[in-house]
Amino acid sequence: MRRSPSSVSGALAGAALVLALAPPALADGGDGGFTIKDPRIKESSGLAASRIHPGVYWTHNDSDDGPYLYAVDSRTGRTVARVTMSGVGAPRDVEAISLGPDGDLYVGDIGDNLGGKWDHVWIYKLPEPKVLKDQTVRATQYVVKYADGPRNAEAMMVHPKTGRVYIADKNEDGGHLYEGPAELSATATNVFRPVAAVDLWVTDGAFSPDGRQLAVRGYFGGIAYTWNGGRIKRLERLNVPLQGQGESITYTPDGSKLMYGSEGADSPVEPEDAPGASGAGSDSPSRGGGSAAGGGDGGGMSGQVKVGAFAVAALFAVVLGLRRLRRR
Repeated sequence: MRRSPSSVSGALAGAALVLALAPPALADGGDGGFTIKDPRIKESSGLAASRIHPGVYWTHNDSDDGPYLYAVDSRTGRTVARVTMSGVGAPRDVEAISLGPDGDLYVGDIGDNLGGKWDHVWIYKLPEPKVLKDQTVRATQYVVKYADGPRNAEAMMVHPKTGRVYIADKNEDGGHLYEGPAELSATATNVFRPVAAVDLWVTDGAFSPDGRQLAVRGYFGGIAYTWNGGRIKRLERLNVPLQGQGESITYTPDGSKLMYGSEGADSPVEPEDAPGASGAGSDSPSRGGGSAAGGGDGGGMSGQVKVGAFAVAALFAVVLGLRRLRRR
């Protein structure tokens, strides 16, 4: 799809407005938030809190980078290790990362911006390094197909108790949660089947550490579900911060906070109370768009500014999506 120079210029101007209206970058470690300072990380698309390295978060770029994972120290915002995955070929569109109960990192090469171009996608699994340094780690590659045909997805979650892998597809009108087999097979195709509807344009998701909740986010909002053995039930809206292009979410290891990440250079990772934590809830104030997007009076100048910010943020997301398509 081609866009005229004037429309692209207008969209980029809108993007500048979004960044101006968004909350300022958090100080390193302030209230759990931090800024990713590694200039190599320009499209942070997934986030996972390390269980063996306190304060460290794993992330990755979503395309045009390579088989790399980055360990970022939230106290400084600096990368303390870059892991090169071997045995996985050339990743296409890595969109998600999660930790399983086995202590392994699961990486979802599941993006498909053309909404069905790939007849299969991949999941990679590798042990989380016990020592943080630049290193190469061999990963196991799993072939994934969907029972109802190819689709675009950016959210992959590993249940912290069962180790089962789930994927939520990315659909503007709402998508579905897909359940993988009880154990992934490295020698056969792993078929993921739809098990529940998800009422969101999902860009990432995460299980709470106790496995009782599933949180999913989009660009401008989020939903918390009670897990209930996979029969998910909507719990509440999430207070999602307003970010330039909100792409990632993870729980802190103690489950008290949800950490929200965004693409872009020097991208912020911002904390909000997790459902059930002190001060959390759908009626609690939000620094961003989760609650505002779903309700509220929207009156006064503050409400008008938020609505305008959401509108231009949506335009920004469209432009970034078009740029991605041109790269493919």
